[in-house]
Amino acid sequence: MTKIFVFEYLTGGGIDPAHAGAGSLADLSALIVEGRVMRDALVSDLRELDGVDVSFASSRFETVASSLVHCRAAQGETMTAFVARVAREHDYAWIIAPECDGLLLHLYDAVGAARWLGCSKESIRVASSKSATAACLTAHGIATTPAVEPGQLTGQPDGRWVVKPDDGAGGLDTFVFDNFADACAEYDARAAAARNPVLQAWVDGEPLSLSLICHGECVELVSINRQQISLSEGDAAGQQPHIVEFDGVTVNQIDLGGDQGCMLGALAQRVTQALPGLRGFVGIDVVWHPSRGPVVIEINPRLTVAYAGLSEALGGNLAHLLLAAHGVRIVGPGAAGRNCGAQSACGAQP
Repeated sequence: MTKIFVFEYLTGGGIDPAHAGAGSLADLSALIVEGRVMRDALVSDLRELDGVDVSFASSRFETVASSLVHCRAAQGETMTAFVARVAREHDYAWIIAPECDGLLLHLYDAVGAARWLGCSKESIRVASSKSATAACLTAHGIATTPAVEPGQLTGQPDGRWVVKPDDGAGGLDTFVFDNFADACAEYDARAAAARNPVLQAWVDGEPLSLSLICHGECVELVSINRQQISLSEGDAAGQQPHIVEFDGVTVNQIDLGGDQGCMLGALAQRVTQALPGLRGFVGIDVVWHPSRGPVVIEINPRLTVAYAGLSEALGGNLAHLLLAAHGVRIVGPGAAGRNCGAQSACGAQP
């Protein structure tokens, strides 16, 4: 049996809701729901596979069915120590965690490369920073949203501007300004408070996400998803920012074989060539601009919430394909005959 440990940070005890401020509790609750959806979908897929023994981390805030194998951190044990300890008791560890504050990188170190199911440490480091990601993609001629400093641009550039954490996740603390000067003021205030902000032009268009399976030099685009993203109204004077609101994702929305799908498949190939080390499940957030076409916003070097609906939507067990991408071969009826109909950039269907 291959023993796999699944750790999702929010549901695994990484954050205590009792310590969250009133203003952030609603956002935290929404992220916990998303985290649980991802974790449960992954655990369910792994449990279908013969030859796999799966356990997952839970917290004291949830009741877990007795039929499921789960574990919890000991009293006073840090999350990194907990993950390191439990990972050593398994063959592999599958970690789902945000990139903020270097969290995903710290968990990579806790697990170690030999047991890690996910992207390489260097690719996580680059993808954890929106400014570093933009610089990497720009250097390879990929349309993206470069990070700018307030002093770099003269006058009052047209269009909207977004200020957000350079290592943020889930649209948290992301404000959009109609006026460049107001965006710069917000950026300066955050920088003065050591909050590590990034300032970028806001890209209008249709928000999409790409779900990829990456293995070696090959990348398979398995789904193009539509994201439900909206902006709050702001105020009549245009001085108050619009708040970015994320309301979920609908998977498998655009035909992979159509013109748009082929263009996005080629984009996925270029992105993975620009950032070597992406492996397993990777998400790319894209805005399809009316005239510019696809513009890359960020890369998620881990499972995203889109994973939750993909196995059912695509008619296959995605976890099996992801394990294969990591060189983990599972033999048995539960692993046979799976084909999610992905578009392979290597010239063959998986």
